[in-house]
Amino acid sequence: MSPKRAYRSKIRILADMMQCIQEEGEEGAGPTKILYSANLSHDRLTQYLEELIEKDLIVQMDENSSNKTYRLTEKGRDFLREFAKMERFSEAFGIEI
Repeated sequence: MSPKRAYRSKIRILADMMQCIQEEGEEGAGPTKILYSANLSHDRLTQYLEELIEKDLIVQMDENSSNKTYRLTEKGRDFLREFAKMERFSEAFGIEI
């Protein structure tokens, strides 16, 4: 019997994507970098990128270019700071998010 596979929550996936974008700095991260870093399928990546843009957590740079890159907005940086606090709090009680 194989060990139980741990699934990531949606909020964890979104935070992983945003963390990747943040690590790339002002240049932003391209879709391929985010896809590999967050370990997502292309379909799911596209869906989550659209959601992050709609919620004003990231912004797409160079919309007319074929080289799409994404950067965090101020709201996105705030989200990651609060997510880190929530993660530390939940871990203190042995709960994974």
